[in-house]
Amino acid sequence: MLNECAHSSPRWFALYVRVRHERAVGVQLEGRGLEAFLPCYLSRRKWADRYVSLELPLFPGYVFCRFSGDQRASVLDTTGVIRIVGFGRQLMPVDDEEMHAIQKAIAAGLACEPVPYVEVGHAVRIQSGPLAGVDGILQTIKDGHRLVLSITILNRSVSVEVDAAAVGPVINPDLDAPPRPVHATRWAATVSPGIQIGSSK
Repeated sequence: MLNECAHSSPRWFALYVRVRHERAVGVQLEGRGLEAFLPCYLSRRKWADRYVSLELPLFPGYVFCRFSGDQRASVLDTTGVIRIVGFGRQLMPVDDEEMHAIQKAIAAGLACEPVPYVEVGHAVRIQSGPLAGVDGILQTIKDGHRLVLSITILNRSVSVEVDAAAVGPVINPDLDAPPRPVHATRWAATVSPGIQIGSSK
């Protein structure tokens, strides 16, 4: 944990914002010179007599922002921001590896969508392809395999479709053996196109 004024180097934090104001908050943060990240996915919804595809936040009610301690006031002063996720007066940055995995999945344009937070499963590592080097929890479904990525601090997960041939076990370097089922301390959610606020799609 980090004291609200102690961290000097920029870190990624999750901001709890007003629902349906995620995009507006991201734009405002970018306008203040801050780096914001709003991962999204495509949802197919029935509208009257037809179906439409909507781009929705992967983590509704949250926007990720990278900032240092002296920028905290500017973040909280942004219209729509309710609070920075943490514990009391202690700021809690998002785990760097978890953040990198979500950003990597979004940048690869992989199909994603929110899923219930995954607590247990087999830890695996993607050996090849756009997610090479990313660790997560493997789920087998009737039409293939999905890698579950989680943001622990939000208790939320995302699932990404992966090629079974690209999946390998996470080897314990001390025991040199495949791991047993583990408690998921990292990822969960299904991924689709995301939005890096202020960047071109």
